Amino acid sequence: MNDIALGDLIAPDGVVFDLAAPNKRAVLQALATRAAALAGCDAAGVIEVILGREALGSTGFGAGTAIPHGRLPDLTRIVAVAARLAVPVDYAALDGLPVDLVVLMLAPDRAGADHLKALARVSRALRNAAFCSALRGAATGEALYALLAGARQSDAA
Repeated sequence: MNDIALGDLIAPDGVVFDLAAPNKRAVLQALATRAAALAGCDAAGVIEVILGREALGSTGFGAGTAIPHGRLPDLTRIVAVAARLAVPVDYAALDGLPVDLVVLMLAPDRAGADHLKALARVSRALRNAAFCSALRGAATGEALYALLAGARQSDAA
């Protein structure tokens, strides 16, 4: 998992382009529902896990980005979905700025180090200002996915 592309974590149908959501909860519900569909699991359970994690502290880590995440017992692989929001939302992020780029990630309970490596990979990519600027400038969902799929550790470090 050292040189993993974000596209290895996020499938083309796991990208939500210009998601229109009025608030953080609506963003999380929309992405949790999409992730549940891709993972073949119950959406209510995913939403519960994601909201439970968020209750521990905001996963909005600054510069308009967030990585909500959680673990589920019945997953067999890491599943992630990404969204660019149509309008940034208040996310109670660490820096107080609204969020417009979100990658929601689900991992099996037993994923251990792979879960942490995947989180670190997404975090490194979203800390790269040029990469985030490119994501924000994508004209279509396909262009957004192409950027995500092409981002390798060395590119977005």
